[in-house]
Amino acid sequence: MKDIYFEKEYAQLYEKIENGICEEFVFKHPQGTIKHLFIKREIPIKLDGQVFYDLVTPYGYGGPRIVESRYEDKVELVNAFEQRFGEYCLENGIVSEFVRFHPIMRNHLDFSNCYELVFKRKTIQTRLDKIDNPILTEYSASSRRDIRHGLKAGVEYRVINHPKDLKNFKELYYSTMQRNAAEMIYYFDDAYFQRCIDKLGDYLVVVEVRFEDKVIGMSLNFVYGDYIHVHLTGTRQEFHHFAPAYILQYALALWGKEHGKKLIHHGGGRTGKVDDKLYLFKKKFGRNEDLAYYIGQKIWNQLVYERLCHAQNISNDSDSFPAYRSMKSSIPIN
Repeated sequence: MKDIYFEKEYAQLYEKIENGICEEFVFKHPQGTIKHLFIKREIPIKLDGQVFYDLVTPYGYGGPRIVESRYEDKVELVNAFEQRFGEYCLENGIVSEFVRFHPIMRNHLDFSNCYELVFKRKTIQTRLDKIDNPILTEYSASSRRDIRHGLKAGVEYRVINHPKDLKNFKELYYSTMQRNAAEMIYYFDDAYFQRCIDKLGDYLVVVEVRFEDKVIGMSLNFVYGDYIHVHLTGTRQEFHHFAPAYILQYALALWGKEHGKKLIHHGGGRTGKVDDKLYLFKKKFGRNEDLAYYIGQKIWNQLVYERLCHAQNISNDSDSFPAYRSMKSSIPIN
């Protein structure tokens, strides 16, 4: 069970954004091994002068995962993990945990008795493995038509493996965020992009779409093992009639197929609604089989959790989790 989201170098990208520290808990047991990568955040509420913490999955997906199991039945292994990790949390002042489970790995299934699971939404994949022509099989007829139209008009593309810098991408991405009036949380700063190059450069692929020597679309993608993850994209609005967003996906799919990748993961919509516009757009590139995205919630110290909620004058039964942070949201749920 390997992917970019389980790498410490990836998680460290979000320490500043989440105002926390990346840590990994490794649980070894006679029946197997579980690894759990998370960001530990200081809770900005002290109780009798004491500092407490909570845990969150770094931006994207992750959660605990079984990396080695000696038996098909994993229940005993997971139960032992829950007990030991619970002790670790109490020993280290950790109150609660919010997990974004991995839709491809489906690790929520192994930990369904450990965390309170909540289905959030479907996510989209373009399958590349064991399919002769992913464009024909996975893409909608309208998206194929738009791609043909753009290419016939003279739109060109190129795929840049291991880019040396992201200057051109940043400019286009920022202009797209401004046009869409995006929340500030999506404005990753220069230091973030430089860390992407420095720490994860070997896993980056940039797709660039041009028309008459002008860049009209770019995407930044993570490639790790068998999987490609579409991370960030930007396009120029005045060239949307050439379908740069569609050609970005097309070029990436061709590259992924050529390099033996199994799938491209696009993530989901902004909501879990079936008519969500972003979901419907992504669905054009993966019309056959959606993936299921679950979150997990866990209170490791019930007494302190209730005291923190009381200190904030918030009910501990609030729909937000953790309730004591309900007015202090950071990275949105994917």
